[in-house]
Amino acid sequence: MSKHPLQFLEVPRRTPAKEDAEIRIRHFSEIYGSYDGADAASQAGRCLSCGNPYCEWKCPVHNYIPDWLRLIEDGKLFQAAELSHQTNSLPEICGRVCPQDRLCEGACTLNDGLGAVTIGDIERYITDEALKEGWRPDMSNVVDTGKRVGIVGAGPAGLAAADVLARNGIRSVVFDASPEIGGLLTFGIPPFKLEKSIVQRRRSIMEGMGIEFVLNTRIGTDLSFDGLIEEFDAIFLAMGTYASVTGDFKGESLAGVCDALPYLVSNVRREMRLGDAGESPIDMRGKQVVVLGGGDTGMDCNRTAIRQGAASVTCVYRRDEVNMPGSRREVLNSKEEGACFLFNEQPVEILGSDHVTGVKLVRTKMGAPGPDGRCQPEPIEGTEHVVRADAVIIAFGFRPDPPAWFEDFSISVAENGRVRVATNGGIAYQTTNPKVFAGGDMVRGSDLVVTAVFEGREAAAGITRYLGV
Repeated sequence: MSKHPLQFLEVPRRTPAKEDAEIRIRHFSEIYGSYDGADAASQAGRCLSCGNPYCEWKCPVHNYIPDWLRLIEDGKLFQAAELSHQTNSLPEICGRVCPQDRLCEGACTLNDGLGAVTIGDIERYITDEALKEGWRPDMSNVVDTGKRVGIVGAGPAGLAAADVLARNGIRSVVFDASPEIGGLLTFGIPPFKLEKSIVQRRRSIMEGMGIEFVLNTRIGTDLSFDGLIEEFDAIFLAMGTYASVTGDFKGESLAGVCDALPYLVSNVRREMRLGDAGESPIDMRGKQVVVLGGGDTGMDCNRTAIRQGAASVTCVYRRDEVNMPGSRREVLNSKEEGACFLFNEQPVEILGSDHVTGVKLVRTKMGAPGPDGRCQPEPIEGTEHVVRADAVIIAFGFRPDPPAWFEDFSISVAENGRVRVATNGGIAYQTTNPKVFAGGDMVRGSDLVVTAVFEGREAAAGITRYLGV
């Protein structure tokens, strides 16, 4: 229990300061400030220490949230950092990008009128401050087993697996086609949500744990997969989902229409000065931009286009605001920064001859729940209308795109392209090739960073079992 049982009444919920919209739209740096030790302790002390912590159950990695909140209230920063890392390999990143309003904070008992404990901000504070003060993962009791695992993909699932394997004395070599680690953490999530120095710092920590990174290397092209099978005791595939979901309507191939991921990657590469000579980033300066899609990726596109100097940004979503899949925080940030939202509007065609000139929409109403439990949008006949656009960004999500060489190594995929893995009864996350494991988005489908972290950690446990460690 908190030292002050009524602290949740005496101390209101207070998040770190957020930069004003008119200032933050002029740059791509993070927009949130940080707690100091006193503020973190005060906010952590609002926790009720529920006997059945709903926040912990709702968290995909099942963080020991009440326990590290108590440690922060008591000023035990390094102990909190150790405990945080027992369940999460990337806590400072999840503290920044997780939709806490739909996960831990949404399940907080105090969320019913008094204001949830600021779990995400405290999680971020713990690792940021502990690293600043010199904390590093304690590897002193780890015994090298002599086993080696090759990991394909340096995104959150691959990094999480490497972390758990290292703590079990299993050395990892992580391969990635990009010039930096992180996958979409680096190249997909804009720096105003996650500054890239945070990911680069995590790389340094992991290298200090004995994890090796081989970058600018595409498996199947630059390096053969059969070479990896021969060299390593096991392989973990964590290649994510990079194929864009399309709307299958007319006009998607017009000039001026782009998919969300190439757009976001282009901007990050420019911000990181990674562009090749002669490369032209996708720029929305001065354009009337329409973003199709209501998830976090759509919000990232809204906010990036605004920072690039778009004349206007309109976000179209086929359901109502209540049923948006994205973080409420990111929707609010988009609104504050100037994005206009059209809810209950569904695109049916992108207009133009050589170049996009507009988007034809039809109004919708919310129908009965579908198989996923979400209300399905139903078009309203006779409500078609056109929104002008110089540029359209399609943000309908991503799907797996398994390489052809999977078949050569008996790695089975489902009809939707997801890799088949053992879940019940077998070794966790083992594919149809016993030596190969897989996890993250390429198994689950496009999802949250924290779910990819969970699957990477679980797959590492399966690999450890497989190797008899």
